[in-house]
Amino acid sequence: MTTFEQFETPGVPIKAWIRGVTADPNALRQLENVARLPIVHAHVAAMPDVHWGIGATVGSVIPTRGAIIPAAVGVDIGCGMMAVRTSLCASDLPDDLKGIRSAIERAVPHGRTNNGRRGDRGAWADLPAAAEAAWKKLRPDYDRILELHPKLDRGASAEHLGTLGTGNHFIELCLDEAQRVWVMLHSGSRGVGNRIGTHFIQLAKKDMGQHVHNLPDQDLAYFTEGAQHFDDYVFAVGWAQRFARTNRDLMMAAILTTLARRDDLPKFTHGEVAVNCHHNYVQQEEHFGASVFVTRKGAVRAGRGELGIIPGSMGAKSYIVRGKGNADSFHSCSHGAGRVMSRGEAFRRFTVADHEAATAGVECRKDGAVLDETPMAYKDIDAVMAAQQDLVEVVHTLKQVVCVKG
Repeated sequence: MTTFEQFETPGVPIKAWIRGVTADPNALRQLENVARLPIVHAHVAAMPDVHWGIGATVGSVIPTRGAIIPAAVGVDIGCGMMAVRTSLCASDLPDDLKGIRSAIERAVPHGRTNNGRRGDRGAWADLPAAAEAAWKKLRPDYDRILELHPKLDRGASAEHLGTLGTGNHFIELCLDEAQRVWVMLHSGSRGVGNRIGTHFIQLAKKDMGQHVHNLPDQDLAYFTEGAQHFDDYVFAVGWAQRFARTNRDLMMAAILTTLARRDDLPKFTHGEVAVNCHHNYVQQEEHFGASVFVTRKGAVRAGRGELGIIPGSMGAKSYIVRGKGNADSFHSCSHGAGRVMSRGEAFRRFTVADHEAATAGVECRKDGAVLDETPMAYKDIDAVMAAQQDLVEVVHTLKQVVCVKG
């Protein structure tokens, strides 16, 4: 018995794990555009959190032969999740968690001011030693990218290492089913990844020339192996993915250090990183007898035995999961609950009172500026998990008690 819905298209089929969840017709049309591309291998997979996205569908897994679609990877290259379990228990936490939230907010730059220019609160004014050391390792390959693409030499780069950003990026303290405390966070390659993604999306359109007009969507312009900028993009996107992983490592270290210094918490230990996984990225893999480039835009790799993170919204549960290696999904699962409405619609529809009720019991921002991230703007995480039971098994169920947003 299949657990996905299959849609036939003029190209390859779409296999979608959407039973019991909302699937936006615009997202399905967007998936069909991808399925019509001649470079797509076998089929396109859609996860239960699928929704319309800029350039390509969020919650999609796209295998391509000898080609990569930069807009399918997107501009938040390497965006992903990280989680660490500590020895702390719920009973170790103070009754008032506002001090802990404030301490984390001081330790990790977040948000964005001054249009990202000088004085931006979301970037480092003075680079900490750990970020400086990390940048020293990343810098040589970045310089190689700039030699080939000098237009990218602008904006913050090192200043964003160890910073959170805006939008749906977050830092949380969560409790698992045994009331143990976890630190979990969500971020990517920040400004430098955005510049790389935007630059190569435009280059792909330019390189395809007149052929781009034959595409079902010009945002789906792609580089083929041997093309002028294919190798440049592979190198740059790989570097941005390393930057993103390093960014999460630095934030996690800063948060754990901050918590360890607090007088209102007992001494604690923490295990090895439970998970550090991308969910906006591309890498080469073997599927259905072929070596292909697999682009996961809002999807997590879930090979057999591999751990991943599926977060809910600000007031919902999140999950540490173990992959089942489902071949039809290209060893993938959802990357979260998935939006059920646009940010603009969420701002129009919900009030601060709605948001306060939905995030009761969570120490987080409860103001009008975060209404686009309120839980009601997302799909029901329980329904999303039910739709992908053949993709992953739940290892831990987490409930946040502190949430930091940009």
